[in-house]
Amino acid sequence: MHNHMRRPWKVSLHGGHSGEFCDHAKGTLREVIEAAIACGYHTFGVSEHAPRLGERYLYPTERDMGWDVAKIATDFDAYGRSIGVLAEEYADRITILRGFEIEVVPGDRYVEIMSNYRRQYEFEYIVGSVHYLHDISIDSSQEEYVSAMEIAGGLEALTIEYYEAVTSMIKALKPEVVGHLDLMRKNAGPHGPVDTPPIRRAALRALEAAREFGGILDLNTAGYRKGLGTPYPAPWLVREANRMGVPFCIGDDSHGPDDVGAGLDAARAYLLENGVNSVTVLTKEDGELVRKTVPL
Repeated sequence: MHNHMRRPWKVSLHGGHSGEFCDHAKGTLREVIEAAIACGYHTFGVSEHAPRLGERYLYPTERDMGWDVAKIATDFDAYGRSIGVLAEEYADRITILRGFEIEVVPGDRYVEIMSNYRRQYEFEYIVGSVHYLHDISIDSSQEEYVSAMEIAGGLEALTIEYYEAVTSMIKALKPEVVGHLDLMRKNAGPHGPVDTPPIRRAALRALEAAREFGGILDLNTAGYRKGLGTPYPAPWLVREANRMGVPFCIGDDSHGPDDVGAGLDAARAYLLENGVNSVTVLTKEDGELVRKTVPL
């Protein structure tokens, strides 16, 4: 019954991270799912982070807590096994999609590693994200961001490399959802614009890859929480994607129950004002994963 009572566009396909399986999230996965029910989602994609298989990729917070690669791999295994159990338990209240958010490290092996995770745990979909360039996190501290910029030869060069990495990842893994397309914005503030003409050309190639392989862009409300003023991606990218026929879905990128559903109405208004009138969602019908385009 619940599917008929809720707004069809109210689906998040990126988020559901919890403190159980992620060092920088809060609460339990059960609490996150309860929050998803409370905020009126009819379908909620859970996309926990894949482990980063290399000591050099550990976050400072993980190191401080004494975590190692074996620990994060064990946590992911526990996630892979428990998400199916929870999806079953809550099936009469909400459609839970079992997914994970990939990593592009180690650079020479990530395609094989991520494909193996998908098979091993029978995940229903993946979120394709790039968080690392030159083996450095571009999603964490300013220090690391600046280090990556120095290696690349400046912000513009690094941002072009970022979109090239996104394009390669889409072609290699064909993710159902492409995560926070212009993540480079997050730490770019003091360093200059990330929408120069050469950057835009590189971004358009990533959009072209998404279109070709059927990727849905994550309209990611974490942009509001990060103080960027808009979700990811920026208005020019939303309009370009829409012009090219690349669809969007909403992702709350929740890292705990308090984030679940955050910014949804603002994100819907943002899409509408940039000319996007529908979203493409993944959900389940008769136990099968289906893809549907629904009006906003």
